[in-house]
Amino acid sequence: MLGRKGSLLLGALFSLLVFGCFQNVREGKPVPEMTKEELKSMLGQSNLVILDVRIKDEWEKSDTKIKGAVRENPEKPIRSWAENYPRDKTLVFYCD
Repeated sequence: MLGRKGSLLLGALFSLLVFGCFQNVREGKPVPEMTKEELKSMLGQSNLVILDVRIKDEWEKSDTKIKGAVRENPEKPIRSWAENYPRDKTLVFYCD
C-alpha cells in the first residue's frame, strides 16, 4: 500500500479542501478552504480547475466524481505536475 511518506502526504492533501493558487503556498500564505456548497456554486466557471487528488485505488472504486475534474496522483511530488496549470486559474483540490 502506501509508505509512511506517502500516507503523510496523502493525509495532508486530503485533510484540506484547498482553494487558491500555488503562489500562496510558495509564499507561505495560508491556503483558503471552501465548502462543497461554495464549490457547487462555482462549477462551470472558465477560470476554475478542479483537481481530484485521491489515490488511484480510491479514485477507481469511487462512484462519486466531479464532472470535468482532472485526476492528479497525490503520490507524485506536486512540483512534477503543478506547472501544467495556468497561474491565472483557480485550482481546487478535492478528495471524496
